[in-house]
Amino acid sequence: MKIVFCGGHHNSALVVAEKLKNDGMEIFWFGHRFTMIGDKNPSAEYLEVTKKEIPFIEIKAGKFQPKFRFWQNLLRIPIGFFQSLYLLIKIKPDLIVSFGGFLALPVAYGGFILGIPVITHEQTTVVGLANKLISLVAKKVFITFPSSAKFFPAKKVILTGLPIREEIFTPGKKFFKNNKRTIYFTGGKQGAHVINEAVFKILPELLSKFNIIHQCGSTSLFNDLAKAKELFGKEKNYLVKDYFFTEEIGSIYHSADFVVSRAGAHTVYELLALKKPAILIPIPWSNRNEQLKNAQMLKGLGLAEILPEEELKKGALIKKINEFGEKLKDYQLNSNDKTINLRATEKIIEEIKKVI
Repeated sequence: MKIVFCGGHHNSALVVAEKLKNDGMEIFWFGHRFTMIGDKNPSAEYLEVTKKEIPFIEIKAGKFQPKFRFWQNLLRIPIGFFQSLYLLIKIKPDLIVSFGGFLALPVAYGGFILGIPVITHEQTTVVGLANKLISLVAKKVFITFPSSAKFFPAKKVILTGLPIREEIFTPGKKFFKNNKRTIYFTGGKQGAHVINEAVFKILPELLSKFNIIHQCGSTSLFNDLAKAKELFGKEKNYLVKDYFFTEEIGSIYHSADFVVSRAGAHTVYELLALKKPAILIPIPWSNRNEQLKNAQMLKGLGLAEILPEEELKKGALIKKINEFGEKLKDYQLNSNDKTINLRATEKIIEEIKKVI
């Protein structure tokens, strides 16, 4: 059996793809080769997928995005569709598994035209345009949160939860030998330049009180990794990388006393699974404020505080960190009764096998 995976949340999708590969399925991956349009550095998605020895095929997909690279994105929409159609005819998959996002849209509709069954998964509490359109041609729609059900055809919806990496539960090596508390900064798989800039400004003060683990992204447009290494690379309690791979992430999470992060669905779900306190900085332009809603959910559970990006730019990060650190035990106590579904991967695979 051949299965094509595609979509915007590669960490979740890769958990399912790897399990199916181990079950003897032939997996193909349609995705982004580079971090951003116009970037020269390989994406975390490409590096993770190829590391698992899954064939990776770059799709030149575009999206309806008025502010950033409008004409380049617009041109890529028909290119992505015809490229997907050609590749699907060539590969002849038995199933397409989408994890949402604009890249999955041409693949899903190409599959529908060719009579290939499509399944899609929605990771967020709100729903993007791409997944709403994909749901019209999908056989099944898996959702992470019950609140997402109202956006899709009721007869297609299955509540599965979100597949998360088993490695996050495995404590690994300790990175620091001192007794300082540790903060993990991450801007998501691409990094976040605005967060990196804010961290660089306060890093000397932070390093006097904390150990810092910093995932700053690999984009060549800002070269934040090179800047971090040049300015702070010799500091013994500062660990910086462009991206932490799956086999490293358990050590990172378990080393951190708390996290400062964007509020993507996958990150928030992992924080909830680990009951890890966090300061969340939602992307202000995310679809329908999905990151803000993710952050509000975690805050409502008593595990997080929210720092708006406009406040971050005004220099509020150091104050927020100091206040959060003083109340850290309260957030840790709040986490004791928080549980989530950890069988999402098994449930999704069970439903996939019913289709093929």
